[in-house]
Amino acid sequence: MKRIAFGDKVLIFSIYAFLILLSFSAFYPFWNALVVSFNLGLDTSKGGVTFWPRVFTLENYKIVFQDDRLVKGFIVSVSRTIVGTISAILMTAILAYGMTKKDLMGRKFYMVVFIFTMYFGGGLIPTFLVVRSLGLMDSFWVFIIPSLISVWNMIIFRTFFKTLPNGLEESAQIDGCSNWGIFFKLVLPLSGPVIATLGLFTAVAHWNDWFLPSIYITNPDLVPIQTMLRQILNANIVTELTNSIDTASIARLDGMRTITTKSLTMATMMVATLPIIMVYPFVQKYFVKGVLVGSLKE
Repeated sequence: MKRIAFGDKVLIFSIYAFLILLSFSAFYPFWNALVVSFNLGLDTSKGGVTFWPRVFTLENYKIVFQDDRLVKGFIVSVSRTIVGTISAILMTAILAYGMTKKDLMGRKFYMVVFIFTMYFGGGLIPTFLVVRSLGLMDSFWVFIIPSLISVWNMIIFRTFFKTLPNGLEESAQIDGCSNWGIFFKLVLPLSGPVIATLGLFTAVAHWNDWFLPSIYITNPDLVPIQTMLRQILNANIVTELTNSIDTASIARLDGMRTITTKSLTMATMMVATLPIIMVYPFVQKYFVKGVLVGSLKE
């Protein structure tokens, strides 16, 4: 067995120690938020709650799920993420497939226009005016239509489609398959890794977006939970939220409410964060292959 030099051992130890500290610094804030969400609010305000709940309770989550607005917000977020991800990936993939065709008239011009939009945007006010003129204000479709096409994702799709053997499409055309048939029956089934990777990135973007609803949505039934969480963090609706719940359903300690702003915020944060985190393990195996697609040479 080859002996490892002392200097190499020190280097390896230093690398592992650095990675452990880096992982801990990234994971601990999330873990502490989870711990606080399961801890009694008044006890948390005393400080010292770090790795484990000191006074375990589910009262914070009861408050969250008893409020109809937060439940509706969660449903809106889930619906937006599912519909928005599927539609965006499908539309972007169709556009990318069309851009791989060398006989497409004006293909280079279209590509220049697409890339131009990656660097220059119309701005918030013109975008707002366009959305309003399209009648998308206070509509669920304001979450979907403006984000149907991602130029960056289109370029990655296009690069991946170019790596597919030309003989596959030629064989399908000989068998009488149309372009739509080739796309749905041949190209998409072979694009699992890139679809999974870009689909996850798109889903995370939809799930985490709180800014767009704060501008285009005034109907409380269409506000996603992320925007509500932002409002809670700004302390805009904490008092209204706690007062809207029957006081008999809130546990009391020495005649005082056990719920605090911090504990309620952490519980809402967990409800808004855990669902999207649970998706990662199911698509992890596609990441290594999927994230390298855009680095392939054309």
